[in-house]
Amino acid sequence: MNNSTKVPVVSKEVLLPFILITSLFALWGFANDITNPMVAAFATVMEISTAKAALVQLAFYGGYATMAIPAALFVRKYSYKKGILLGLTLYAIGALLFYPAAKFEVFGFFLGSLYILTFGLAFLETTANPFILSMGDERTATRRLNLAQAFNPIGSLFGMFVASKFILVALDSDKRNAAGELIFNTLNEAQKAIIRTHDLEIIRNPYVILGFVVIAMLVIIAVTKMPKRTVSANPTSAASSFKRLFKNGKYKEGVLAQLFYVAAQIMCWTFIIQYAGNLGISKADAQNYNIIAMGIFLCSRFISTFLMKYVNSRKLLMIFALCAMATMAGVILIEGILGLYLLVATSAFMSLMFPTIYGIALDGLRADDTAIGAAGLVMAIVGGALMPILQGLMIDTEKIGPFSGVNFSFILPFICFCFIAIYGYRTLKIYK
Repeated sequence: MNNSTKVPVVSKEVLLPFILITSLFALWGFANDITNPMVAAFATVMEISTAKAALVQLAFYGGYATMAIPAALFVRKYSYKKGILLGLTLYAIGALLFYPAAKFEVFGFFLGSLYILTFGLAFLETTANPFILSMGDERTATRRLNLAQAFNPIGSLFGMFVASKFILVALDSDKRNAAGELIFNTLNEAQKAIIRTHDLEIIRNPYVILGFVVIAMLVIIAVTKMPKRTVSANPTSAASSFKRLFKNGKYKEGVLAQLFYVAAQIMCWTFIIQYAGNLGISKADAQNYNIIAMGIFLCSRFISTFLMKYVNSRKLLMIFALCAMATMAGVILIEGILGLYLLVATSAFMSLMFPTIYGIALDGLRADDTAIGAAGLVMAIVGGALMPILQGLMIDTEKIGPFSGVNFSFILPFICFCFIAIYGYRTLKIYK
């Protein structure tokens, strides 16, 4: 048995700070998964293509790529706590900007609001992940991060629930007639304008409420004493850190693995609505499948964290990636409800990937390289910005060879899981 089982994952001395920082994982999980269904919602209400609506993901995950390195440099100069406070401030500003965005009814304004919101998320993820790793013994660091990350899908589930029960179901633009056709498409411009105003307000409200919740969290963390964790007592220059990281094969491949993982996750969860829609299922009902997928993801996260007491985390990563490849093959090849079930089941195998790749890639780094190393892994989240647009273009193509465009588009997540399986193998056999 791994000797890390003799060491507490979280000690009593840091329990309260651990709980508060872990709550942030749920907070950005909510933002992630209330936003994914907005691709389909904006496509209808703004009357734009799926590919253009997928710019929501470009704006959302592009913010990570833009702000991750500045966040790391900020944390190196100041502290984890100050990085978290700045992240929460930017998060709140971006969420509250949904109010004027809905008032002006400009798609680009919504994209800008999401872009700023994810500036805050970039600060939070760049800061909170290594902060959690530092809250205890190095031998239990990956398990500790998996435990904290297990609360991310709780926020995601709540975000999906709000999207399904308070947004998608309330959108007048998604109402259908007896023949199953969108009523919105049959209306004149004046009638569409009234519905568009109504629906954009429905989309706006949860984000504005979220903005005030984030402000409350900011105040709580500001007045709470946090453990003092510095990047390093005598940090070297940022340039030196970049050079060392660039020479580290395990880390570089970890960044690529993280990029492919996030891309696969966002594609599977964003376009589950389109996959279900191809079977005649409404957006609101399709979102229920997303909720089930997230429930499976959450349960599997706790199970995989437990399994790490007995099975090498690198081996588990490889096994789970191979299983995800198998379910993706079914999603592509099987047209019908079974394909949808396999798409939902894929979430079980995605559960451990993000924190495990994160922990493996950062394992063994110098203390003063960790912040910038974490930033590189957060920047990899840009995978969630780029590949969904490509998948959207494939979905807009109704037929690709013998397959429907929706089914064949999931070849992209299949390729992503293939790379992750290879990374798991290489870290197990080569980067021991």
